[in-house]
Amino acid sequence: MKSIAPIILVLLIAISCKKQPTMIQNKTASMVYEIDSNTVRKHLYTLASDEMEGRGTGTPGIEKAAVYIENEFKRIGLATFQDLETYRQTFTFQHRRTQEKIIASNIIGVLEGKSKKDEFVVVSAHFDHLGIRKTTGQLDSIYNGANDDASGVTGVLALAEYFKNKETNERTIVFVAFTGEEMGLKGSTHFGKGIDANKFVAGINLEMIGKTPSFGPNTAWLTGFDRSDFGKIIQQNLEGTGYQLFPDPYKKFNLFFRSDNASLARLGVPSHTFSTTPIDVDEDYHQVSDEAATLNMTVITQTIQAVAKGTESIINGVDTPTRVVLEENKTPKMLSN
Repeated sequence: MKSIAPIILVLLIAISCKKQPTMIQNKTASMVYEIDSNTVRKHLYTLASDEMEGRGTGTPGIEKAAVYIENEFKRIGLATFQDLETYRQTFTFQHRRTQEKIIASNIIGVLEGKSKKDEFVVVSAHFDHLGIRKTTGQLDSIYNGANDDASGVTGVLALAEYFKNKETNERTIVFVAFTGEEMGLKGSTHFGKGIDANKFVAGINLEMIGKTPSFGPNTAWLTGFDRSDFGKIIQQNLEGTGYQLFPDPYKKFNLFFRSDNASLARLGVPSHTFSTTPIDVDEDYHQVSDEAATLNMTVITQTIQAVAKGTESIINGVDTPTRVVLEENKTPKMLSN
C-alpha cells in the first residue's frame, strides 16, 4: 500500500493541473461584463416607456432619454468626446416644415484605445423617434419607438459596458446616441462635420434589432454589404458561433443611405447598419404599436453579442475595413410613415 501512495499522489497532481486552466478561464469570464437579457430589458423598457413621450427631437421626452443615456455613460466610466465638457454635443437646426429653430444634442461617450488610440471606431444608434402625434380615432398618441430605435440604443449601452470591462480595445471607441435621425440624419450629419474622417476606420450602426429577420433565428443583415469588406470581416469573425450575417435583402429601399451610417459613409468611412427586422412586412414601423412588448429580448441580446464578437478584430486593431464605395441611388423607394 505504501508503494502505491506516491503513484496516486502523482496522478492527483496531474489531474489537478489539467483542470486548472478551465477554472482560471471560468473565473476570468465571470469577471467580464456579459451582455444579458436582463440588462437589455432594462434599457429597452426605459427608453421606450411612455415617460419618454416618444423621444421627439427637441421635446421634454427626448431630454429624459438623454439624461438616462448620460447617466449610463457616466456609470460605465466613459470619457467625453474631443473638447466637450459633458457627454452632450449640442447644435441647432431649422425644422424643414415649420421653420422652427430646434436645439438638439447627440450624446457621446469615449473609450480610449491603447496602441492605436488615434484610430477611431464609432458605435451608434439614434435615440430620437416621432414623439406624440394625436390622430383622430387613435387612442394611443405616443410613438414609443421601441424597435426604431430604442433597441439600437440598448445595443450601444450594452456594448459600451462590455468593451469597457473587457479592456482589450486597441482603437478608441466612440459611442454615440444620435438625435434628429427621423428629421433627416441631423445629429449624425452634425457629428460628421467636426471630425477628421481619415482617422475613423469603421462605423457600427444599430437600427431596429428587435425582431426575427426573414433569414431566420440567429441572423442579422447589413446595409451596404458590397460597398466595403466590413461585412466579410464580420462574417469571418462569426464563423463557428452559430450566428450568421447576410447582405441587406431590401435593395429597393436604399437603406444604406437612410440611417446614420450614411453621414459617415459619405465621408468615406466604412460605416454600415446592422438590423434584424423584416422591414418590408413590419406592421409596427413608424406606428404607435412599436412598443417594447412587441420585441424579442433574446433576439436583441443575441444580436448585440454577435456584433461584439463580429467587430472585435476591428476594435482590437487586427482588421481594417476598406474605405466605402459611395455611389448612391438617387430615387429610393420610400417606406410609408
